Parts: sequence; structure tokens; C-alpha cells
Amino acid sequence: MYPADLVNPMKQELTQNGFQEIVNTNQVQDAMQKSGTTLLVINSVCGCSAGTARPGVIQSLNGEGKKPDQLVTSFAGFDVEGVQEARKFLLPYPPSSPAIALLKDGQLVHMIERHMIEGRSAAMIAANLQQAYEQYC
Repeated sequence: MYPADLVNPMKQELTQNGFQEIVNTNQVQDAMQKSGTTLLVINSVCGCSAGTARPGVIQSLNGEGKKPDQLVTSFAGFDVEGVQEARKFLLPYPPSSPAIALLKDGQLVHMIERHMIEGRSAAMIAANLQQAYEQYC
């Protein structure tokens, strides 16, 4: 498990931008049972991916256009119970961190896995998400 002093600044990058932490089974279940669209970010310390994933996600929520109803996040390697439960909603995709998922009424409709984040700019990730928002939100 990662130390809190390493993880907390990366968590805050999302929570200070409107994301609610879902760190245990009950919080994940409550979030996924809400109607509407939910953007779920499995946060990570991985610099090569998470370093563009978080800014890309935040950028995707700025400006005009449709947006998800709910923003939630759990941190891989730290929020173990929450991540384990959240990943059940991401099947059939294998565990990936970071990962960004859009769910509608608790059902997965758009998934961005780590390999789709690596080597992509924050602007590319934001554009991908904005297209999904327009389609599903």
C-alpha cells in the first residue's frame, strides 16, 4: 500500500475538482446505484499515465457541453476495498490503473484503460471523454 503523503496530493487533484472519494464497498454501491451518468476515475501513482489522466479528466469537465451527473474516484494501491468493488462494475475489462470509466445507470458505457492513456496528452484524453459525454450524458 502506498504512503498517504505520496497519495494525498494526487487524490486532492481530483477531489478539489468535484470528485467524491469512494473508498469502501458501501460507498461504491451507493454511487453505482444512482441514476444518471457517473464518471469513475481509478487514480494511480503511475507517472507515465496518471500524470496525464488526472489533468485530462479535469479538462474534460471544463467548458460547454454535456457532463456526467456524478464524479467519483478511488485510488489503486491505497483505497483497496473501494477499488476492488469499483472494478466489478468495469468488467469485462481487466484491472487497470489508472482507468477512466463512464457509467450510465450503473452500466459501463465507455472505458479508457491504462494502455489508452499512456503516450496520450491530457487534451487527447479530454477530447475522448467529451465525445463520450455528448453520446451518453
